[in-house]
Order: sequence, then structure tokens, then C-alpha cells
Amino acid sequence: MGKIILTGDRPTGKLHIGHYIGSLKNRVKLQNEGDYEQFFIEVADAQALTDNFDNPQKIRDNVIEVVLDYLSVGIDPQKVNIFIQSEVPALTELTFYYMNLVSLSRLMRNPTVKSEIETRGFDNNIPSGFLNYPISQAADITAFKADCVPVGEDQLPMIEQTNEIVHKFNAIYGDILVIAKALIPNNDNEGRVPGIDGKAKMSKSLNNCIYLSDSPEEIKKKVMMMYTDPNHIKVEDPGKVEGNMVFTYLDLFVTNEHFAKYLPEYHNIDELKAHYQKGGLGDVKIKRFLNDVLNDALSEFRTRRSYYENNIEEVYRIIAEGTKQANIVANETLKEVKEAIGIDYFSDDKFLKEIKGKFSE
Repeated sequence: MGKIILTGDRPTGKLHIGHYIGSLKNRVKLQNEGDYEQFFIEVADAQALTDNFDNPQKIRDNVIEVVLDYLSVGIDPQKVNIFIQSEVPALTELTFYYMNLVSLSRLMRNPTVKSEIETRGFDNNIPSGFLNYPISQAADITAFKADCVPVGEDQLPMIEQTNEIVHKFNAIYGDILVIAKALIPNNDNEGRVPGIDGKAKMSKSLNNCIYLSDSPEEIKKKVMMMYTDPNHIKVEDPGKVEGNMVFTYLDLFVTNEHFAKYLPEYHNIDELKAHYQKGGLGDVKIKRFLNDVLNDALSEFRTRRSYYENNIEEVYRIIAEGTKQANIVANETLKEVKEAIGIDYFSDDKFLKEIKGKFSE
């Protein structure tokens, strides 16, 4: 049996270049390598509702936006099943059964949960659905018997908690569930991308994102307001590249071909950095270069997105078919789980024979 991959995103807004560098780029790579038996990408709308329950329209509106972002970066629906979480009822039922295997105190100790609670300012008013988020993720992973889950390092506690549930379930009911292995980025450049304002995280809520769907005009506006070196006031002043968002983004996207095309007086990023650090290179020039690089990098995405926006019924069919396949797999796991627990009363005549035998004695 080949490996099974599961990953996904919450549809709380359009995806940005941080998502691309941190996860989407690697998903396309995994997809094209073909070293897997099945590949599932989940649009986690039910989980998004745990902290957006009072604004469900936000989730509904962004489901299709997220799918369009997937397709625009090159996710191939012929190779990957894209599905909507809430349309796979087995996931909710599995979550309910797994809740019995996790204590409240253990959920509260989950570092990712603790961090998110603090970020959202829940204090003591934590929605129980949000607190059960790791259990829902465990249901997602185990429903598809995923043994490979691409995540960032901040999500490792979720994988750890999933495997705790797997161990406990298998110890009590038999070896049904599969241990998941986290697939984390290979290097720092594939980690979290900072915002254009220099803050550590690119985030929709901080309004410091460059979205995959941004127009050339929107990208230019954002690049020109990007945080650089506050002490680099005059062109002749020496500048710092560390913490300078223009160079941070250039490190992520630039190629030597970009220099030949847009800035031929330099051969590579090292030459550009050396000139900036020495002095004599202005912020406007490097921002204009970054603008060219980003628009070049995103141009293929825009072409694909335009196609799918003009063929939205095709997108609908893609997610409908992906969700259909997800239901087939998840329902089979649910069947096995219920049989292992002993709550499969009507799957065959075994229960009937038991009660007939009991009451005929």
C-alpha cells in the first residue's frame, strides 16, 4: 500500500504567498512526484466555523476562493481529491467517538491550541468546538488513513495529539487506525513568510498579505509600501538586508533569469545585496525589481485562475467529485471504527443473533 497524503486549509479568506511558500508549492511538488496512492486536500469549513460561527457567510464565500487558489497554483484534480469537510459526515461522527479518548486537560495543554486561544483572546470563554479542534483534525487524518501529513512546525502538536488518539484507540479496540507522519518544510525558506510590514506572520487579520489572486496593480501598491531598513534614508547610506522585507521576498522568489530580464546590471541576489549593504542603491529601485519578480512569478497562476473563473461549473464539479470520493473512503473507515467499538448494530445479523440468544435462554 502506497502512502496516503492529507492536507488542507480553513476557508477564512483568499490564500496568500505565505501559503504558497509554506505549503501549496510543496503540495504541487508531491502531486507531480506521484509517490503516493491517494492524495486528499480538505477545505476545512467546519473547523473554520469554530471561531467564525457568528459569520458563516464568510466561510461560504471563501470556499470557492480557496479552491480557485488551489487550481491556480497547479493542483491537478486528476491527481488530487479536493473535498469540503462539512460534506463528509463521517468526519463529525469520528470526532464524537474520539472525544472519549482525550481529556480536557490534555486539550488545554496542546501548544497550538494554547497559542490560538491567546491570539483570539478567548480567555475563559473558549467555544467547546474550538477546543476540540485537534480531535477534529485527528478525525480528518485517520478517516483517510493518512500516513503523510504536510504541516508547518507550529502544527506538530496536532500530529502528536492525533497519534496519541490512534495509539489509545488501537490499544482498546484493535489495530484499525494508522499512525501519521508529519512532513515539514525542508528549509527555512519554506517556513512562515513574514508580512509586508515586517511582522513575523503574514496574516489576513493583520492586513499585511500579498494574495495569490492580487492584480498587478495591487501587488505594486503593496510592494511600494513594504518595510525595508528604516535607517536607509539616503541612496548612498549603507543598508541592512536582514529583516528587510524586499530582500526577504527576493530570496523566496528571485532567480538569476529575473536579473537577466529585469535588472541586467547584476548577475544574482548576492551582488544586489552587496551593493545595498555598501550603499548607493535606493529602496525604490529594489522595490521595482521585486514588483517585476512577483508579477512574473504569479503570472501563470493568474492565467489558470482566469480559466477556472470563466468555467466555474467545472470547479463545482471538481469539488463535488472530490467530496464524493472522500465520502467513500471516510465511510469505510467509519464502518471499521464502529465495528471495532461494537456499535455496528445493523450492518449484519450479528447483533440480532446476540439478542435472540440472550433472550431465548
